[in-house]
Amino acid sequence: MTVGNVIGTIGDLVEDIAVRLGGPVNVATDTPARIERRRGGSAANMAVSVARHGRPARFIGHVGDDAVGVAMVGALAAEGVDVVVRRAGRTGTIIVLLDAAGERTMLTDRGACADLADPDPAWLDGLGVLHVPAYSLVGGALASTTATLIGWAHERGVRVSIDLSSAALINDIGAAPFGRLIAGLRPDVVLANELEADCLGGPSEVAVLGAAVTVVKQGAAPALLYVAGADPVEVPASPLRDVRDTTGAGDAFAAGLLSGLLEGLAPVAAVEAGHLSAAAAITAH
Repeated sequence: MTVGNVIGTIGDLVEDIAVRLGGPVNVATDTPARIERRRGGSAANMAVSVARHGRPARFIGHVGDDAVGVAMVGALAAEGVDVVVRRAGRTGTIIVLLDAAGERTMLTDRGACADLADPDPAWLDGLGVLHVPAYSLVGGALASTTATLIGWAHERGVRVSIDLSSAALINDIGAAPFGRLIAGLRPDVVLANELEADCLGGPSEVAVLGAAVTVVKQGAAPALLYVAGADPVEVPASPLRDVRDTTGAGDAFAAGLLSGLLEGLAPVAAVEAGHLSAAAAITAH
């Protein structure tokens, strides 16, 4: 079967409630804040960023059979994303607490996101890359559905990308079993940030998970690029001013990187494209 040019992703579509604190939290009384409701979920954010790059994007997931779910699917489709969803249960919600520097802490309730079952091979039609946040690899029917799709993707010659997603998730599972889980799925691309890499013992330990391309993001510091058979390379990011919200930056980085690789860019140039995409997402907030 011919490999296509669509970047697909499987995982969460939820409602984000972003709370920008006006200062320190005042315990047992009021704290001024600005509160915004918006579409969220790592996989959904990544699909939107791909579409904004002008590349075909597909989101695969499960949302609640409720008004919030209808709104979230509509918001995703309005961005030009091909939305493939099953509907039942309750749509998830994430509370995003933002401090003055734009750094975020997330309180997560995934709702029905983990209920995706009965995968369909047609979900992979036209894909050139299947991107998987690690959230999609644990818990509920979604984990087995995702593993099945990854296996089918390998059979079709579709690249598989895995983002390690969450230091808390790695710590909950344990570094060794988490590492075995990722390596066993034989990803072509692995993405991590510095906290996730530290949970596994450092960037070099992420690089031995077996991917042809591994990128460890380090915020404003240069990203570390590991290409199989070559020495690691630092790829600087452009400095940013007035950072207000880093939510979705890693998903946007993945979109830029994978779009670049699918276009045939060399890995260093693809990482640079990832940096530009992340910067655009951050400044758009």
